[in-house]
Amino acid sequence: MMDKIRLVIIDDHPIFREGVAAILGSEPDIEIVGQGISADDAMAMTRDFLPDAILLDVNMPGGGLNAAGAIANTFPVVKIIMLTGSADEDDVVAALKAGAHAYVLKGVAARELNGILHTVYAGEGYVTPSLAANLLSVMKTSTNRGKQEEVDGFDELTERERQILELIAAGTSNKEIGQNLFLTEKTIKHYVTNILQKLHVNNRVQAALLAQKKMQTKSSA
Repeated sequence: MMDKIRLVIIDDHPIFREGVAAILGSEPDIEIVGQGISADDAMAMTRDFLPDAILLDVNMPGGGLNAAGAIANTFPVVKIIMLTGSADEDDVVAALKAGAHAYVLKGVAARELNGILHTVYAGEGYVTPSLAANLLSVMKTSTNRGKQEEVDGFDELTERERQILELIAAGTSNKEIGQNLFLTEKTIKHYVTNILQKLHVNNRVQAALLAQKKMQTKSSA
């Protein structure tokens, strides 16, 4: 019997929330364990059910970004997916910094959302492509302190970790990285965990953005 992805959905628009629940809940390997409308509901259901993943809207009572940060700090094992109508770059950056693993715009096709959920559950990150292109310039506005942390983090990486980070920045999955380097996927996951800790980031999307920025800085030097 396959393990089901246990999912909580938080959105204060009942028709949208129930529609997403009906679509994803019809999949044989997804189980909807809870639904709510607010940041308080998000925290309570994460605490009570400890789901594999949670869908949050940016704009909801109590704030989706607040909920994402609290869940990432208290229950880091839970995969956080922002499913929202906000295409604001500040919201995207804030969500990723808060610990979200994915940022998806509403209007996404049901089949694609299902694929994104499985991608994130497998340990990958995701940002709607139309938003990802603009993130790099926004990330450049980081504070000097952030830049110092970034430099220090890169200096701490081993040669193998740098190699893996470059592949992450190119959008390569853990499985593909393992095949390229003749290592098991489990070993790659351990390397990725170390890389995230050294770079002071919460997920591989943030790590990829930092790596791309680092490479861009080198090429323009």
